[in-house]
Amino acid sequence: MAHGKDSKEKVVYVGDSRVKRGGGFITPPDYTAFPGKSEAFIPNFLLKEWMVGVVVLVGFLVLTIAEPAPLWFPANPSASIIPMPDWYFLFLYQYLKLPYASGSYIVLGTIGVSGVAFGSLLLAPFLDTGKERRFNRRPIASSLMILSLIAVVYLTNSAWTHYKDEMAETGQISENIQREEKAAENKAKGLPTTSGNQQKEIAIVDKENPAMESFKKAGCISCHAADMKGASGPSLRGVGDKHSKDDILKIIKEGYEGKMPAMYDSAIAAGLTDKDVDNLADWLSKQKAEAK
Repeated sequence: MAHGKDSKEKVVYVGDSRVKRGGGFITPPDYTAFPGKSEAFIPNFLLKEWMVGVVVLVGFLVLTIAEPAPLWFPANPSASIIPMPDWYFLFLYQYLKLPYASGSYIVLGTIGVSGVAFGSLLLAPFLDTGKERRFNRRPIASSLMILSLIAVVYLTNSAWTHYKDEMAETGQISENIQREEKAAENKAKGLPTTSGNQQKEIAIVDKENPAMESFKKAGCISCHAADMKGASGPSLRGVGDKHSKDDILKIIKEGYEGKMPAMYDSAIAAGLTDKDVDNLADWLSKQKAEAK
């Protein structure tokens, strides 16, 4: 560094003050060229993670807006079902049914094996301390990951296959198939395909009609509830949109597709007359979504 105006004065450079002329955009350094170095956590690494999180969140919100939650029918406590967990727990569900993870070995299955699995995950950063990150250069870690994926896929498939076999043996129809059939039926009628789209509640038509008392006296409320919203049987609100008076009379006298027994004799035994039964069928046929 010169201190005077004498051109012969010796110039001493501190560091390197000779700055090169810039050539436009400066490319950030590639950290892979510096062994032992890594990318700066803030803001480089963290910004990437935030951007990925934002994309995932936006995609999730788009899905929830595009298709409401696929809610099904109200829970029926008296229904006969085979309980099943959500799909992402199927492999654990099947694992707990294995001989060495249930019965006398339940402690081993729930605590022993699970403890080893989670303990391995906790110790993985301390055991796998190599700098190599390429998949084919980490045989132990890669092999364990592949074996874990194979086990999860196998157990999930076994659980679902066993569930379908049980449903077939008991003559039941799985919920997802019933939901699809109901959605197809509603689509054909121009109705919402999911109960996530809330529909206006159908009101009881002419609640003061004497047939309402006949409805209760005949014992219909045991299956269809006093508010006609259904219990072990279906809701009768809006039943007039599906069945005429003659259809309802036939159902009362003969039953319905093996799902409902004939109720005519029990209604007569309860004190109803043929005229009461006829009035009841006529009143039920007027139970429509939009009473005219």
